[in-house]
Amino acid sequence: MSSGSRMPSGGSQTPPGDRPRERLFARGAEHLADAELLSLLLRTGARGASALTVAAEVLARQGGLEGLARAAPRDLAGVGGVGPAKCASLLAALELGRRCAAQPLRAGAPVRSPADIHRAFHPILRHVAHERFLVVLLDGRHRVMRHEVVSQGTLTASLVHPREVFRPALREAAAAVILVHNHPSGDPTPSREDREVTRRLARAGRILGIEVVDHVVVAERGYTSLRDQGALEDVEAEPRA
Repeated sequence: MSSGSRMPSGGSQTPPGDRPRERLFARGAEHLADAELLSLLLRTGARGASALTVAAEVLARQGGLEGLARAAPRDLAGVGGVGPAKCASLLAALELGRRCAAQPLRAGAPVRSPADIHRAFHPILRHVAHERFLVVLLDGRHRVMRHEVVSQGTLTASLVHPREVFRPALREAAAAVILVHNHPSGDPTPSREDREVTRRLARAGRILGIEVVDHVVVAERGYTSLRDQGALEDVEAEPRA
């Protein structure tokens, strides 16, 4: 049984010294079980069930914190005691956690390696249940301007059109871009489609005068740079039109 499911059966029977709020202030948040922390976000329970009981039910249905991190509003709607307001609070807290864990690419900062991309986007993308394709805009010295989501695909593929990828780059006069997308499977190994998309977009970028610096696949078990794997070599060897 996980630490999140070890809990008293009813809030009314819990001695004050064992209640999550009191325990948090007395010992620190790190000493609380998953269900106890979650109950503090829920604040109240349902008819006949404490907030702690509802929290344990949420974790059980979602398969623990990993499943909860991937939850959509519809996934939480079936749990008694979790209405729209509590659902919004849970999803907001999860997003704040992801943002705290991320090391954002700040405007004006140089991108030195694909590891910089992984550190910035892994906490944000690791629990996304579908493929999300982003473009990082760079100036002429490969310093970050900003990033933008350009496509959200299915569990198995992300449909990306050059028009969508380069529109923000053209709009903001970016000199170069880094392509980023996630693999919900957890495996960062590029697919054949990933390689084809990379070459297609690199060729489109050459026509537009916008360099594709890299395409980084981010997943739970690491990342892969398609530049490091040679996916851009053929395109860069082609004569310019």
